[in-house]
Amino acid sequence: MDRSGHNLLIDIFFYQGTRTRAVLLEIQQRCFSVSPLTAAAAQVAMSKFDQSPLPYEKLTKNLEVVKKRLGRDMTLSEKVLYSHLDDPKGQQIERGTSYLRLRPDRVAMQDATAQMAMLQFISSGLPRVAVPSTIHCDHLIEAQIGGDKDLARAKDINKEVYKFLETAGAKYGVGFWKPGSGIIHQIILENYAFPGLLMIGTDSHTPNGGGLGGLCIGVGGADAVDVMANIPWELKCPKVIGVKLTGQLKGWTSPKDVILKVAGILTVKGGTGAIVEYFGPGVDSISCTGMATICNMGAEIGATTSVFPYNNRMEAYLKSTGRSDIAGLANKYKHLLTPDSKAPYDQVVEIDLSTLEPHVNGPFTPDLANPISKLGDIAKKNDWPVDIRVGLIGSCTNSSYEDMGRCASIVKEALKHGVKSKVPFNVTPGSEQIRATIERDGIAQTLREFGGTVLANACGPCIGQWDRKDVKKGEKNTIVTSYNRNFTGRNDANPATHCFVTSPELVTALSLAGRLDFNPMTDSLTGSDGKKFKLSDPFADELPARGFDPGQDTYQHPPSDGSSTYFILTLSVNNRVLSY
Repeated sequence: MDRSGHNLLIDIFFYQGTRTRAVLLEIQQRCFSVSPLTAAAAQVAMSKFDQSPLPYEKLTKNLEVVKKRLGRDMTLSEKVLYSHLDDPKGQQIERGTSYLRLRPDRVAMQDATAQMAMLQFISSGLPRVAVPSTIHCDHLIEAQIGGDKDLARAKDINKEVYKFLETAGAKYGVGFWKPGSGIIHQIILENYAFPGLLMIGTDSHTPNGGGLGGLCIGVGGADAVDVMANIPWELKCPKVIGVKLTGQLKGWTSPKDVILKVAGILTVKGGTGAIVEYFGPGVDSISCTGMATICNMGAEIGATTSVFPYNNRMEAYLKSTGRSDIAGLANKYKHLLTPDSKAPYDQVVEIDLSTLEPHVNGPFTPDLANPISKLGDIAKKNDWPVDIRVGLIGSCTNSSYEDMGRCASIVKEALKHGVKSKVPFNVTPGSEQIRATIERDGIAQTLREFGGTVLANACGPCIGQWDRKDVKKGEKNTIVTSYNRNFTGRNDANPATHCFVTSPELVTALSLAGRLDFNPMTDSLTGSDGKKFKLSDPFADELPARGFDPGQDTYQHPPSDGSSTYFILTLSVNNRVLSY
């Protein structure tokens, strides 16, 4: 056969092969139709650290089954929760009565609770966790001097714990966020939370992720082990409390004041057995991180969790944190990520944001709500110490870029008048990303010039990890914080410390005055020149114009094959060292 004949055969084969492939592709498309949404969902991972795709297609199918059974409109929390049912066709669904068997998307554990959880998982004999899971080192770092030195000390004291968690995580497929990376809830918001997520976390303030439209629920270690072992997780079907927000936030009123007001209305028990779901036109005036603040502190009213509907503020945050692909897909599934028009709530609380006054709650309980205009008189009437001894901002509740920026705007104005904080002022960045970004943008330096001490990226004084030296135990005193809890002895183990929780902006203003009876909306301060001046309304960018600075890389991803790694558990019992 000559060359031309050979080429002809090749051309015929290529043509026939191409035609055959085209026919087969057409048959596949007809018989196994894949919608554009399904194809898109299959391509978008839950996070940059995960291979598992966003579950929107599966959740939508489950939701269709449940909605047909219920025959009514549904709340957002019902949509997200019921679409994660293990058996959407057969599961009994009755609020406050039935027990739901659920399939959460992921698990998060902080270092104090992860130790026992990982030991329990190891005892199961399973080779690898069944769902994406992470460990976060944030609870064992004590605030003493400042960020760097406190972190170095914690790494030395807790090295055995950290080594066990790091290597056990590597062996069993659990991501490890090293000490100094930040607080679990802020890391989740920055990297893992997404609209429609169902996550369980071994910490009570896991609901922080509701600020990104997910149902994030605090549990014990045993529950986490069940989910990691691929066992359906049980939850008593929660009731749904709706909080309707109207108006717009303005001036000194912040997102923190929303939950402080809600706590005053519902009390520390009012949310028990219920999910708190925010809705209404006022929602759009709150930033994504502001929504996270509100959801975070929902734990203080006993709520199962709290959640906001997906909107453009969440979209902006997702894009700013490098997750534009997730935002793009969420935009196509808004029917899943927002409540129906006639969503049935068991109870509805209404709050007008336009008239909401800044609050300072406490002491000794987060539901004792005091409007700032009345705080001074109430304090004197109850013989609370009016002089403030320490101001503390940050924590998982209030350490966003926006929070820190608004505080810096107050500080800059005060510094122009030659005024600094009258009391020690501690700043706790929520994550390495927040720390690096406020350092780059000069916010951290501004707070230092105010007299502030920047602590480690960890829980610190909020959970009692505070080596406080300025008062003796039993000495009556007042501190103001932007934290979430203020129960007796919570922060410094001193039962006589009167702790008040409020917004970071009010903590900053009250630290300037050094007194509880100062109202920045009406009262004046005296500058170094002896002249009176009033503080302007705080302001700041919601998100950094130059994007977030990730800072140091503090994450360790588990290897795909954990068998090549090692793990060590060292226990000291009666001075005998036992290793496993």
